Amino acid sequence: MKKSTIYTIILASISYSAHSQIQKTNVTPAQQLVANTGEDSLNSYGNNHSHTVISGYGELYYQRDFNNQKSTVDLKRAVIFVGHQFSGRIAFFSELEVEDAKVAAGGVTGEVGMEQAYMKFSLNPRQYLVAGLFVPRIGITNENHLPINYNGVERPLVEQMVIPSTWREIGVGFYGQTTSLPLTYSVALLNGLDNSAFQHGSGIKEGRQEGQNAGANNLAITAAVQYFAGNWKFQVSVYAGGSTTLAPKNADTLGLKSGALGTPIYLGEADLQYANNGLTFKVLATTISIPEASNINHVYTSNTPSQMYGVYAEAGYNLFQHSKSKQLNGKQLNIFARYEMLDMNAQIPTNGVNDGTLKQSHTVVGLCYLPIANVVIKADIRLLHTGDQNPLLVNPNSIPYKQNNSFLNIGIGYSF
Repeated sequence: MKKSTIYTIILASISYSAHSQIQKTNVTPAQQLVANTGEDSLNSYGNNHSHTVISGYGELYYQRDFNNQKSTVDLKRAVIFVGHQFSGRIAFFSELEVEDAKVAAGGVTGEVGMEQAYMKFSLNPRQYLVAGLFVPRIGITNENHLPINYNGVERPLVEQMVIPSTWREIGVGFYGQTTSLPLTYSVALLNGLDNSAFQHGSGIKEGRQEGQNAGANNLAITAAVQYFAGNWKFQVSVYAGGSTTLAPKNADTLGLKSGALGTPIYLGEADLQYANNGLTFKVLATTISIPEASNINHVYTSNTPSQMYGVYAEAGYNLFQHSKSKQLNGKQLNIFARYEMLDMNAQIPTNGVNDGTLKQSHTVVGLCYLPIANVVIKADIRLLHTGDQNPLLVNPNSIPYKQNNSFLNIGIGYSF
């Protein structure tokens, strides 16, 4: 690959947008053709023309649960993006998201919320700051969460359950790239998690504060480094933050450590991605450590684990890559397979109860058809295997638990 091409890739990779750092070259892991969305025009450095952009994305899918003989259809999410460029160096990005179609009084599902709302301050063509509610660079899918940018109807389970994508918090972040190497970096200071909201089986997901009256007694730091080598992209990201939002007196009364890093949460993640000539490949591994989980369990009886982990590998190929037909020009038919392993109870403190159902493997095989770069039609089969159920966590008169299950997923997604 030419040196100029490598630097084009780097410039694209740090063009941060509310839709996830959409990369405009063939290094993007999920598809070889990635559409430019409306807000990409806000990322240009030095463009002094003031303008407002409206964009968006969404996805809808059908799922068949074969064990329970249950089928569901869901407008999983619809997102409207509004951005404004004030000057060549200052821009605003926002996403308003509706999940599960609607939120009704007394309902238990659905959500309306700001997924992102932040200002971007370009310092020079290689560095910029963001401030507000934004998505930090953790894993692959957290930033690259457009449905046209990943294979499968569902996002990778590891990046839903262990890394709770889409994960956004209020803070300030610094992004940049080096001048001598094909390397980008980021660091961000955010509000921390809320351990009082942790729930059994969902890891740290419910502890995200997502900009809603977020406690700021505790803080978190994230950092990531990306390196490009030919058709390969390597990334390492870390997160360290406190999880007690209480005032010191209240926390001391409950036996919890308070302060910026009180009752800490540590996350580490590494991934690599490859894309060339129709072939794509990605691997991700992540782990979370909660060293004071026993204190959280003592106060909130949430059965919080002291360690979780997840790993997945995926390979895909565009069957239209070498077609000479003009009718297939610009179209993709990606066949893929992904294998995931995760354990949400990898280590349990002495006052916790192990739940074998949270040790899981998922095998997903499917197709993604893109008639144009902004629209995708997907179908896949997911095979699930878990550990055995712990009788201490269930009603002994309940239906016997099945450790194996399969799901059929069909979906559509769009971005504009």
